[in-house]
Amino acid sequence: MTLPNDIRITPELVKSHGLKPDEYDRFVTLLGREPTLTELGICSAMWNEHCSYKSSKKWLKTMPTKGPRVIQGPGENAGVIDIGDGDAIVFKMESHNHPSFIEPYQGAATGVGGILRDVFTMGARPIAAMNALRFGEPSHPRTRHLVSGVVHGIGGYGNSFGVPTIGGEVNFHPRYNGNILVNAMAVGLARADSIFYSKAKGVGLPVVYLGAKTGRDGIHGATMASAEFDDKAEEKRPTVQVGDPFTEKCLLEACLELMASGAVIAIQDMGAAGLTSSAVEMGAKGDLGIELDLDKVPCREEGMTAYEMMLSESQERMLMVLRPEQEKEAEAIFHKWGLDFAIVGKTTDTLRFVIKHEGEVKADLPIKQMGDQAPEYDRPWVEPKKLPLLTDVPAPNDLAAAILRIVGSPDMCSRRWVWEQYDHLIQSNTAQIPGGDAGVVRIRGNKAIAVATDVTPRYVEADPFEGGKQAVAECWRNLTAVGSLPIAITDNLNFGNPERPEIMGQFVKAIEGISAACRALDFPVVSGNVSLYNETNGQGILPTPAIGGIGLLEDLTKMATLAFKSASDDILLIGGHGTHLGQSIYLREVLGREEGAPPPVDLAIEKRNGDFVRNLINTSQVSAVHDVSDGGLGLAVIEMSLASGLGASLQPLTHEQLFGEDQARYVVTCAPSATAAIAAAAGKAGIAVDRIGHVTADATLNIAGGPSISLDQLRSAHEGWFPAYMSGEL
Repeated sequence: MTLPNDIRITPELVKSHGLKPDEYDRFVTLLGREPTLTELGICSAMWNEHCSYKSSKKWLKTMPTKGPRVIQGPGENAGVIDIGDGDAIVFKMESHNHPSFIEPYQGAATGVGGILRDVFTMGARPIAAMNALRFGEPSHPRTRHLVSGVVHGIGGYGNSFGVPTIGGEVNFHPRYNGNILVNAMAVGLARADSIFYSKAKGVGLPVVYLGAKTGRDGIHGATMASAEFDDKAEEKRPTVQVGDPFTEKCLLEACLELMASGAVIAIQDMGAAGLTSSAVEMGAKGDLGIELDLDKVPCREEGMTAYEMMLSESQERMLMVLRPEQEKEAEAIFHKWGLDFAIVGKTTDTLRFVIKHEGEVKADLPIKQMGDQAPEYDRPWVEPKKLPLLTDVPAPNDLAAAILRIVGSPDMCSRRWVWEQYDHLIQSNTAQIPGGDAGVVRIRGNKAIAVATDVTPRYVEADPFEGGKQAVAECWRNLTAVGSLPIAITDNLNFGNPERPEIMGQFVKAIEGISAACRALDFPVVSGNVSLYNETNGQGILPTPAIGGIGLLEDLTKMATLAFKSASDDILLIGGHGTHLGQSIYLREVLGREEGAPPPVDLAIEKRNGDFVRNLINTSQVSAVHDVSDGGLGLAVIEMSLASGLGASLQPLTHEQLFGEDQARYVVTCAPSATAAIAAAAGKAGIAVDRIGHVTADATLNIAGGPSISLDQLRSAHEGWFPAYMSGEL
């Protein structure tokens, strides 16, 4: 069979679509003929890294994805976990890195829109959003522009849609100069017995297009996201999608109303690769063919070709398989919400993906080989080199100056400038706003969930296995620190070019570390995203496997916060004093060095210490809790002090004890009368507890035998950097 073709398929054209010569040859062999331009576009979309996970599938299959609370693991639009009482939490994290570097506002905005659709496609109402952002060095000429655009894009979409943004991360490093990271996470609430899936069922059923009209924005967006950047990245601007949060809000309400009617058999968000990926994934998962008539697709631009319609990534669109007897009811719902509704095709028993336009067949492809049987690679990889353990790291010449420098550094200063631009209180269920260890959202009654995102890229760069473990462990600690039981994670695995064995080695070992931590902490992976080729001119990002975790609070009245509560409370360090300064913030910010092995993670100790702290919280024995991470014990105490306005009087501490970033540790406060009982219980459990000082009414940080620094000085340094930087004063 031959199909009409209006363009010759040249090696240059194949290359421009991101296909390697051997992949194109494989495609031609599969077809038994030369493809049409539309078929080439479909193949480039479905076989690229962003959609097919061809370099990562082998390793993703090794991750722990099951557990007693898991309703749906990886492979759907989002993961689903059971939180009891018939409720389910639906959540996922995804990247929008390349689009956000090219056009920061729309790139970040549509990243938020896309992840929200992934959640409500499953039948959940979004109740929270988070993000994990990485930018280049502050002095880079593009960084301020990118920070401003991304933050405004996230706020502009999330605030308008009406979902609270309850936390996240912002970090800076020169390795992100040419390739920033914008990872968006969304969390939704659904009934556990009313989850919707993308697997098509039944032959001859209508395939329905829902939502906004199709335009020419975002064409080749998925292909662009699967390629390295060069100096001409700006020319890729037309591949960035444009979002409309108000249309998306209508789409949410229309979808949930339609789902409640019982009319929906299968539903899929039109995300990366738009109409192509949504149709292929629905059909391939259901072992069915799909036939589309593009003359029926609602378009907002004239003269769109089949190629353009299939590859457009216009936002706020869904594809659905519908019960035919409820077609009119469904159409009325969508028209009521001012949205397009069009029957654009049907399911078939042919296992073919057939595209018709203007009376001609533009594509006729085997649907399984385009979808769940796309190529899979076992990329060569090399074991990352181990860095030596750092010893004898010198003390600072001026301890007070070192503390103030760290507190006011770009990575450790307050993110208030960022999160105050997000609406974190809309929906009126936010129980803990940004600035703490985790965001907390009330579900119903006293039940709540906690949400946190974490990764320390410099640790992963130094030792991918330990860094992968640490990312999961820190997320687990942050959820524990507010009193929640950590129950599941999503991930966003951001790495460089997987065709370089050293980068693939980082990926493999990070996956092994993440998996080891998830198993040890009973913290399964239920969804996620892989973003590769994060490089510009051969310079890769720091390996950044971001972890987004969900914890369950059965009783919100027991929730812990990091702010000191009462002068004279004892300050306890749980988990022992730190000594590890390799890859620490102190080493980098004060001594100007990025060296050594990262702190090791003992997962058995992590679980033992965390379970102990969670029990202290649930039995109301402690008044404030904060995990120890970047910056060590000193920064943890300072953040607790700044959150409350109360001071701290600390016992003599060495610079290793103040700034060491050893893992599995928490700072807690309690009434002096409770200290002995906590220490005794910890001793029985084999857990180190040290009383390191007490809370004071005097707004000062006092270290015995060392400096005394007022909270005004600390607050000025901590709160001052971001506003000064964004106003151009720095």
